[in-house]
Parts: sequence; C-alpha cells; structure tokens
Amino acid sequence: MENTEVVLNYLKEKNEPMKAGEIAEATGLDKKAVDAAIKALKAAEKINSPKRCYYACN
Repeated sequence: MENTEVVLNYLKEKNEPMKAGEIAEATGLDKKAVDAAIKALKAAEKINSPKRCYYACN
C-alpha cells in the first residue's frame, strides 16, 4: 500500500482533523513520507486543512 493510501485511510478511520506528526506516529510512517503524502492528497483534493497544520478527509 502506498503512503498516500495509508494516510488517507487513517484519516477516514479517525474522521477528525489530525497533525502530520500524529499521523506519522500512529501509522508508523516517517514524518517526511507523511508530509509528502499530505501534499499529494491536498493537490488531488482528497483531504483539506480545516485549520493550520491539521488535515482531514473531504
């Protein structure tokens, strides 16, 4: 499973805004990998940022 899928699935599961560091810690991914996945998911409009540094599914 790609990092973007892992991050997206985790955000769907939690159903609440989360920080990249929290996502990295919970999924076991490197924070830089999570940051890259978040950037790709935001560009694809699959997630949004309801407040600074927090991310949630659309």
